[in-house]
Amino acid sequence: MDAASIQAMIENGLPGAQVNVQGDDGVHFEAEVVAAQFAGKLPLARHRLVYATLGDLMGGAIHALALKTLTPEEVAARR
Repeated sequence: MDAASIQAMIENGLPGAQVNVQGDDGVHFEAEVVAAQFAGKLPLARHRLVYATLGDLMGGAIHALALKTLTPEEVAARR
């Protein structure tokens, strides 16, 4: 598994999301996902949305995925 493939799966599963995935060892990854779909959701619900885009790969080919999930409004407020 590679970061580009994970990024593409998340982008396909969360249309319009801005996704940045990093990870060089093939099993441990970090992702920042900015998506309007996260509005009004707690962090756990946001993470579940991302995990759903990856299906059975979570816990298998993807051993660990550290997530940072934000809405576009949260990103704008930080600037």
